[in-house]
Amino acid sequence: MIGYFNAKKQSEDEYLLTNDMGFYKYVNSETYDKLCNNKIDKEDEDYEDLIEKGFIINISIEEYIKKYSGFIRSMKSYCMGGTSLHIFAVTNMCNLDCIYCQAHSRNSHLNGKMTEEIGKRAIDIAMNSKNDNLTFEFQGGEPLLNFNVIKSMIEYSKEKNKILNKHIEYTIVTNLTCLNDDILHFLLDNNVSICTSLDGTREIHNYNRPYKLSKIGSFDDVIDKIAYLKSKGVNVGAIQTTSKKSIQNPKEIIDMYLKIGINHIFLRPLTPLGMADDSWKKVGYTVEEYINFYKEAFQYIMELNKNGTFFVETHAAYFLCKILENYSQNYMELRSPCGATLGQMSYYYDGNIFTCDEGRMLYEMGDSSFLLGNVYNDSYMDMIGSDICKTLCKSSIIESLPKCNNCVYQPYCGTCPVVNYASDKDLFSKNPKDFRCKSYSAIMDLLFEIIHRNDKQEMDILYSWIR
Repeated sequence: MIGYFNAKKQSEDEYLLTNDMGFYKYVNSETYDKLCNNKIDKEDEDYEDLIEKGFIINISIEEYIKKYSGFIRSMKSYCMGGTSLHIFAVTNMCNLDCIYCQAHSRNSHLNGKMTEEIGKRAIDIAMNSKNDNLTFEFQGGEPLLNFNVIKSMIEYSKEKNKILNKHIEYTIVTNLTCLNDDILHFLLDNNVSICTSLDGTREIHNYNRPYKLSKIGSFDDVIDKIAYLKSKGVNVGAIQTTSKKSIQNPKEIIDMYLKIGINHIFLRPLTPLGMADDSWKKVGYTVEEYINFYKEAFQYIMELNKNGTFFVETHAAYFLCKILENYSQNYMELRSPCGATLGQMSYYYDGNIFTCDEGRMLYEMGDSSFLLGNVYNDSYMDMIGSDICKTLCKSSIIESLPKCNNCVYQPYCGTCPVVNYASDKDLFSKNPKDFRCKSYSAIMDLLFEIIHRNDKQEMDILYSWIR
């Protein structure tokens, strides 16, 4: 019996096969035809490997399920754990005026700050998650503009956790410009990870991320603060956002990360939300432009690694965990169903709670479709059991989506119904080859080319990114 699989023709005489357990296999056209017609036999050179990877079923269905269910459980391990990521947007105020800001739009009133009471109520809800491993992420706006509330929330959660005994990781996403010694000492004393934004070279970063009042670029201040943190032994992370200004400079962006001692980069495209949507003609680009940018950057990163410089492209690493290790990291956008509510919740400064950060961003644009509830009126279980949560789950199970279920990359991919809704006013993408689909496919094309070549040095590099 032949197991379920998806396929993609790679050349005149070769096909890539994948199945729901995350296994992949390259076969020639003759073997592919035999598989499709259920005529493959023991004489085929790929027969044993196809059995081992579940493409051929030579045991009872009960035995088959018992043998392979663990692989699916590993790929879907995030589904039953409870919400792990809790994002607290403690203010929408910011001292920068980023051209692509997704935390506000032209409709926003940028003067909101979370109160200590709302912060503590948000912590209460977050700690009711059934997940024993929680991440509390503080965002803005610029979160350090409301540092006293962050401090209060961390202290309150630690006191509460003396009874609950959960494992809590704290992280803050900040532009660093408001960081001082007192704040840093508190963050270090409480093991708060620090992540900032760095878009690349001085020219790119200053164009993308100027100060609000002076319109002067923030690059020099961010670089100085990163150097300051490193002098204190702090391993700061950085987020790169690809704008139109970035597209022509992939190598320069990577070189800047190397120069300041950061050995990883997430080459993420813009999401058309907030100011990025309002100013798309100014900041955006076509999917073909992004793919060309990514390919050039990826090849450069591979060459760096071949020459002895360890450097990771994080976007690729998320895919590689699934492809090479049959394991899914808890990256919300590559989950099926997606991470909305089940994996993350976003708590806004005003007490409103959203399915995800993208849902909160849409709220800033005047659309409250992904509002789950409020810290004063709703419990964690109310929101997990809500129709909104159920609807997002149904609309993001890619194994059942018409545009995804037959794709060879389906076991490794994901969709975002909130972004689909923002683009098309429909949770289900109306464009079968939209930006996200094309860019994800291009990244996996690159990865599978390397995997198929099976060059030891290249494969060692890919494995080094996920181990």
